Order: sequence, then C-alpha cells, then structure tokens
Amino acid sequence: GAVVAYGGLVPPGLLDLPRHGWINLHFSVLPAWRGAAPVQAAIAAGDETTGASTFLLEKGLDTGPVYGVLTETIRPTDTSGDLLDRLAVAGSTLLLSTLDGIAAGALSPVLQPADGVSHAPKVEVDDARVRWDLPAHLLDRRIRAHTPAPGAWTTLGDARVKLGPVGLVGSDDPSAPKDLAPGRVVVTKKVVFVGTATDPVRLGWVQPPGKKQMPATDWAHGARLDEETVLS
Repeated sequence: GAVVAYGGLVPPGLLDLPRHGWINLHFSVLPAWRGAAPVQAAIAAGDETTGASTFLLEKGLDTGPVYGVLTETIRPTDTSGDLLDRLAVAGSTLLLSTLDGIAAGALSPVLQPADGVSHAPKVEVDDARVRWDLPAHLLDRRIRAHTPAPGAWTTLGDARVKLGPVGLVGSDDPSAPKDLAPGRVVVTKKVVFVGTATDPVRLGWVQPPGKKQMPATDWAHGARLDEETVLS
C-alpha cells in the first residue's frame, strides 16, 4: 500500500493487511521533521537542505524504518509551495523505485536513528500571522514557510491582509528608513517598507480582504497609508 504525505495514523487493523505493509513518501529526511508540515517547518527553521524519505508505516507517527532517501537544497527565496513542487516530482521517482525494489526483494528498511528527531505539527491559520517583532530574517522565513498555504497575514485596523514573500533590506541600503519600529509602514513611490525587530523589509504582493493580489505600492497608495500606519 503506497501513500504520499500521509500525516495520520493507519488504524491497527489495517496496518498488517498489505503483504509488504504501507509505504509512505514523506517530505523530509527522517527522523527530522516528523509530522504533518515538514516542508513548512524546514523553511521556518532556516534549514539549508531537506529531502524526502520512503518508509514503512507503523503505530508511531513517521517513526517507521526507512527504505530510501533523497536530498534537496532549500533556496533562499523558496516558499513552501516552491519546495513542495520540486520534492513532489523527485519524490515520485523515489517512491516508484522503492516499490520496485521491495517487489524485487532487493530493499530492506533501515531503522531511523535515535538522534536528530524533530517534529512538524499541522500548521494552523494563527501560526501564519506575521510577527513584526521578529528579526527580519526570521520574519522572511515565516512568511515563505506559510506561502501559499495557509497564507501569511497581518492586520490593518480590523482588516486581515494577506502578504506574499518580503524582500530583505541590508543595513547599508541608503534607500531604507532607519530605526523603523516593528510594524510601522513607510511608503515611497516604488517601495513599501515595514519595520521589524532589526532592519525593515520590503513588501511584495498584498491581498486585501475580498480582492486579488496586487503590488504592495498599489495597495498602499489605494489605501492611502500614511506615516502613522502600523501593521499588527
């Protein structure tokens, strides 16, 4: 029985039904990031590499012995959607080769090591709220990790606004405002800056309630944001 990104537990009565058990394609290099959201967790943690594993399901969540592994570099601008797209393509080949190897009697699963275990629980909408009081590099990871689902968001007054990935601004960038408080907005002709715990970031696309995604500058000018505007 082959499953992909199965984030639950197979009932005990079903585990032993297939002759070779249940083989799951999981999008991490186990035992790292066991759980429902391994891709999001890897990006949010700032991991440089991740991958995919095929393993035998057992009673524990993602604890079974591993048949095969592949690795994938996490690029600096990857969203969880970007990374999952690549892992899905490469992982399909890994799953097929695993099933062929099992059928041929050429593969045996290897127990996961006891060290290096980490967990990636299911991502909820509240987890995707932007924390402007974080340092810029952590905020950037958090937004990319939750793009496209469930979607990073912040609030402007009572309105919930979705945000796309932001641009990092170096401390030596002369165009960036200095000492910008977390969540404080500065709008220029071409850029919308928002303060963080460290350097400000540049907003990319924005999606106001009930509207389509739009460039941040279009949104800011249309909403008539001023120097008193604070996102929270």
